[in-house]
Amino acid sequence: MIRLDTRDAGFEGGFTDLLAQARETTSRVDDAVAAIIAAIRARGDAALCELTTKFDRFVLTPDRIAVTAAEIDAAVAAIPADLMAALDLAATRIEAFHRAQLPADLDITDAEGMRMGMRWTALDAVGLYVPGGKAAYPSSVLMNAIPARAAGVARIAMCVPTPDGVLNPLVLAAARRAGVSEVYRVGGAQAVAALAYGTATIAPVDRIVGPGNAYVAEAKRQVFGRVGIDSIAGPSEVVIIADAAQDARRVAVDLLAQAEHDEAAQAILITNDAGFADAVAAAVAAELPTLPRAEIAGASWAAHGAVILVRNWDEAAALTDRLAPEHLQIMTEDPAGLFARIRHAGAAFLGGYSPEAVGDYIAGPNHVLPTGRTARFASGLSVFDFIKRTTWIQGAPGSLDRIGPAAVLLAESEGLQAHARSIALRLGQGIP
Repeated sequence: MIRLDTRDAGFEGGFTDLLAQARETTSRVDDAVAAIIAAIRARGDAALCELTTKFDRFVLTPDRIAVTAAEIDAAVAAIPADLMAALDLAATRIEAFHRAQLPADLDITDAEGMRMGMRWTALDAVGLYVPGGKAAYPSSVLMNAIPARAAGVARIAMCVPTPDGVLNPLVLAAARRAGVSEVYRVGGAQAVAALAYGTATIAPVDRIVGPGNAYVAEAKRQVFGRVGIDSIAGPSEVVIIADAAQDARRVAVDLLAQAEHDEAAQAILITNDAGFADAVAAAVAAELPTLPRAEIAGASWAAHGAVILVRNWDEAAALTDRLAPEHLQIMTEDPAGLFARIRHAGAAFLGGYSPEAVGDYIAGPNHVLPTGRTARFASGLSVFDFIKRTTWIQGAPGSLDRIGPAAVLLAESEGLQAHARSIALRLGQGIP
């Protein structure tokens, strides 16, 4: 774990090194992914089945690509009632938050009498990629599918890999609760290609969202332009700003909640108290051995964890903006006041009773967030990812008479005479 202090002469160099840490995968899979995409485009379902059999270790035939309603019924029936109730509560809260985001159309008439506006419409079809096997996350199904449904997307197609042919029941239950239209038992780059280009079984979509491994991320990168994508997500991260009044064990566990995601995850504590920094570091060391994922969390904390000691909260805010973290927890006397001074974070969790983990599951805002300092320019998943805007104008003779001459001059200055004539003809001007 890295320890930094803004009072030290070498702080800036150490902090710059922290920012420059390479936590993304360095493996090159672009050629392999390009070959997979080409195979799907050329041979459709046949290639999809062959690649699934190869990578997921079970024989798939075209008639078995789609998961049936009966299979989903059986999966839902096998889930304990309390777990289904928890899933339903999470879905209800996520849906309420995302429906509240829906924007209103715009319709204005300006001083010149020109009427104009903006109309929002939902995408026709969205593809959702969900990791399978041991890495299956029903919460990701809810977080990706519910905003699409809230936005009014008519068709939501989900692809989920099924290693050894095993379906995760809770993933299927989450898909049904979230309003997923179709579920397919395929994964990897081949699933992304099928969603983008279509096969006999899987119709193409307009946008693909959802997390995946390096092959899935590269496939999303390569099909972008043919379809929209959410982002190319990297390892998870959290910055926790905490004062000495907080419980050191709680802060330590909050740090480890990010570290246990994978070895490349990053957890950073920023505090103004050296004794508290020591207490949290000791609590992390004590808590680690008790975790089932201790090896993963320990590797993350050792390689990418950091404790930063600052003189004051102004320094904390400035450093946080440079880190632009995916998740930001503020546990201070006035968390809202400090948050108001911070501009760059994917999502913020204010106070001692708002751990980031509650946002992962049930609070309501989305847990699909910008990583790798991209919160400087990107935002988390929302209904805005599933709607698009169309602007419109409706001129009248009087309004065009007032603004048209200026447009004619601008068009002529650019050498676009047909543009100029298109407007001038409506103004009654003489056309050479």
